[in-house]
Amino acid sequence: MSEQAEKKPAKIILRELAAQATQDAWDAKARGEKVGWCASNFPQEITTTMGIPVVYPENQGAAIAAKGGALPMCELAESMGYSRDLCSYSRINFAFAKLKKSEEQDIPQPDFLLCCNNICNCMIKWYENLALELDIPLLLIDIPHLDAFECDDDRIKYIRAQFDDCIVKLEKITGKKWDEQKFKEVMANSQRSSKGWLKAVDYMKYTPSPLSGFDIFNHMAVACVARGTQEAAEAFEQLAEEYDEAVKAGTSTFKAQEEYRVLFEGIACWANLSYTFKTLKNLGVNVTATIYGPAFSFLYDNVDELMAAYSYVPNSNCFDREVELRVRDAVKNNVEGAVIHMNRSCKHWSGNLYELERRLREQVGIPTVVFDGDQADPRNFSEAQYATRIQGLVEIMAENKRKKGAMTYE
Repeated sequence: MSEQAEKKPAKIILRELAAQATQDAWDAKARGEKVGWCASNFPQEITTTMGIPVVYPENQGAAIAAKGGALPMCELAESMGYSRDLCSYSRINFAFAKLKKSEEQDIPQPDFLLCCNNICNCMIKWYENLALELDIPLLLIDIPHLDAFECDDDRIKYIRAQFDDCIVKLEKITGKKWDEQKFKEVMANSQRSSKGWLKAVDYMKYTPSPLSGFDIFNHMAVACVARGTQEAAEAFEQLAEEYDEAVKAGTSTFKAQEEYRVLFEGIACWANLSYTFKTLKNLGVNVTATIYGPAFSFLYDNVDELMAAYSYVPNSNCFDREVELRVRDAVKNNVEGAVIHMNRSCKHWSGNLYELERRLREQVGIPTVVFDGDQADPRNFSEAQYATRIQGLVEIMAENKRKKGAMTYE
């Protein structure tokens, strides 16, 4: 067989890389190394450069929810006194910290915690509580909400000082040393990964799209857990190549006739991922724009730009800049409507969505629908509401197509 014929599909490689990142942490724990729990938008360049194994409770929460195990974990956390209003990822993690095992997605217990607040301020209280309960050190990098379109020099210096301080503290905790040359290699790999991932996602601009938009949710984990590795860079580049070949061949991973193209706004409903996807698919609706997955790409050319990049994640970014990203993708990717996930868990993100929805309608000229849900807690999602809202959106998009067709023939 040829080398090309023997090569694994990129989706398989990405799945294996995500699993390997967790296994690497288990192996390190078995060797007696210090292992950390890490927030998803914490600068991975630090831990990757130092060879420090970390796992991501948010990823674990998503995996547990996708495999049907979120509800008992959430209920256990609530029985321990945690409010149901808290982020479902945090409740799952509090339950896991008590149980210390999960059939759906097990991870090693932490020796230290790495946190940043460019995600939300709930993250700080979540990790502070873990540090207290588990009696382990917590290292925090404060990345304030961006109140201007660009990250200024003072903000970059503030973040960089904490970046450098974190390295010193991690050297003391883990006994591992910083390597400047390795840091440059990790930054280079991170750029390859980010650009490869964004290139792959960009193929949604083609009509029909060579991929189902829900592929983004399935493939994004590696962009979080292994972005600074050569293996991740090569896998994302291969994924882009596969989509390029699909465009040429006229094939797609979206196994239905693509009748309508929509933007999906917000975090996936991991506990209801199959239902949310199939409801769209059965009506010929493909997701061809989403910010959530691509947000785990961090583009920079130097260390200062690296610091700025972590200010541009969705929940830390300037709102006008976030609107511009959605409008640009909606126009470029020819979306005909938008599906807005009002996520009970992610209050920071959801708080801006009514205004974001209004801007999308006005600036792109598309119909939008909002549905209630949650990134992990299945109690906050209604199949009937979701189906009704999607059906209504399809009816509007169908009428818009009919009117457009009528105008074309006049």
